[in-house]
Amino acid sequence: MATNIESTQLDFNNLKETLKTYFAASSEFADYDFEGAALSNILDVLAYNTHFNALTANMAINESFLETAQLRGSAVTHAHSLGYYPRSKTTATATINVNADLSSFIGERPTAISLPLGTRFTATVENISYTFQTRDSYTAIDNGSGAYSFIDENGSAAVKLYEGIEITRTFLVPDASDARHYVINDESIDTTTAIVKVFLNKNTTEYVTYNNLKDAIRITNLSRYYLLQEAPNGFYELQFTDNGNIGLAPVAGNKVEITYLRTKDGDANGARLFTPQTPLNVVGQNFPLTVTTSSNSTGGAPKESAEEIKFHAPLGYATQRRLVTAEDYHISIQTNYPSLEDVTAWGGEENVPVNFGKIYISLKHPDDTPQNTITATEDNIITNLITPLGTMSISPIFVDPTYTYLGLDIRYDFNPTLSGLTIQSTSDRILSATSQYFVNNLGKFEKEFRRSNLLQIIDAVSPAVLSSTVTPTLIQRFEPVLNISKEYIISFPVGIALPDDLDYILTSSRFIFKGQICVFRNALNTQTIEIVNGANEVLANNIGNYESGTGKINLVNFNPEQIVSGLSYIKLKVKPAAEGTIRPLRNYIILKDDEETSARGNIDYQINRVSL
Repeated sequence: MATNIESTQLDFNNLKETLKTYFAASSEFADYDFEGAALSNILDVLAYNTHFNALTANMAINESFLETAQLRGSAVTHAHSLGYYPRSKTTATATINVNADLSSFIGERPTAISLPLGTRFTATVENISYTFQTRDSYTAIDNGSGAYSFIDENGSAAVKLYEGIEITRTFLVPDASDARHYVINDESIDTTTAIVKVFLNKNTTEYVTYNNLKDAIRITNLSRYYLLQEAPNGFYELQFTDNGNIGLAPVAGNKVEITYLRTKDGDANGARLFTPQTPLNVVGQNFPLTVTTSSNSTGGAPKESAEEIKFHAPLGYATQRRLVTAEDYHISIQTNYPSLEDVTAWGGEENVPVNFGKIYISLKHPDDTPQNTITATEDNIITNLITPLGTMSISPIFVDPTYTYLGLDIRYDFNPTLSGLTIQSTSDRILSATSQYFVNNLGKFEKEFRRSNLLQIIDAVSPAVLSSTVTPTLIQRFEPVLNISKEYIISFPVGIALPDDLDYILTSSRFIFKGQICVFRNALNTQTIEIVNGANEVLANNIGNYESGTGKINLVNFNPEQIVSGLSYIKLKVKPAAEGTIRPLRNYIILKDDEETSARGNIDYQINRVSL
């Protein structure tokens, strides 16, 4: 008689068959009809019970390890054990200029007025209203005619707004015998906005401010730090360092006050117009505020997902709160600045040209991010991240992303008997699937194009697609100065194909040169670039050259008069040296050029069987 029953199987039917086999091996049930008997119901219950136990055990084991955890709470707990604290929600911020006109003030105008901390503004994004507020006070001086412009303590006219509602919670420190974990029942905290104050007791107004432990560089026995971390249930716990061992902590009878912003998930990004909720009150008189937006709201983001935590936690542990390798910079910036869509970094020894002692950083911001926001983010990274954690001998250099576009000539054989779609509808589906491939696989740093993967997607669009080919063309856009003769160097992220005597490796979009509509192309069988008109007449037989190995194009004394179609740029189109895989380096990002992408089907007429 069989004595083993596998209780770790997850499939119900397999479990039931195993139980049947077990019972059938017994002489008491040798001729028993398990399907038609009442015992079948008992087997169902046993199989379900075994299935649930196996499933529970499997889930418990999975949740015990960071790599296999499915629940966000489990991932958070494992991340804490690595010294990594998952990102909370982050508030969207904006910069505005605020002015007030007090020329109608009754009585003697004040020399200076203030915009109080907590002044609220309203902004709308996609028909949803959001509340923004100041977290500092600003002062304005009368210019002599009643016009006031608010500035901060450094003299800057930039008033910073934060999306969210300010919340204040207070706790009394219990006796030492009690656990001193202060639970904040709020899942929408932006932990970066937290301000922690400790008062001597609940009646005093004097306090000391504690700093975030995650920002600590050096801790002494007199340091005052707090730790605000997420609990597995999604709420947050406020903790303090151990008194006397790693800094000072509040003692019994003290009052702890934490102020933070309760924020949205980043939906307030992109706000452009800000309206004060109330007028400015000056000595009992109300005056309207005039607001001019300097930078739209950006930076809002949801909590890190479980997948993001599983990716970032081991890398964050590897950096050990120091910036030495390029990967350290990459992970630290990406973790601390969630509003960025992507980050890459590389050492000066990998740069072209080589520049030792430098670290190159490229940031991909959301579309339509204004330049002053980009500059402010870079300054903030240097001040708050690189300066305290970086190596003194390595200087950072920020480089803008370089976008390389990809045009695709898609051809496929089509069997109309295998689909109810027309060839045009099939082409449209192929183009849609191609666009989705770019969304899923490209558009960020270090993301490569693989033709074989795209071909599989195209072939799977319809059974009527019998076979397909894709011919890629790399496109770099550059903006020449009109009516001025200049030299230009345009670089591609990969090598360019060698010339041959049949096909042109390099072509371009149209522009006006010497009063005629012209394009670039390479002279056949050479890497020399020439300019030709619509009649294929050569107007300049040596305007530059391309370098196959480096992917660099050199233009000499190029003097265009106008760019056709009203564009501000010229497209340089080349055939890549390796069409199967296009792998961009450093700060290059590959995007799809819709105008240069097409899908054309060829009806396969060999659909009938022919006897020879």
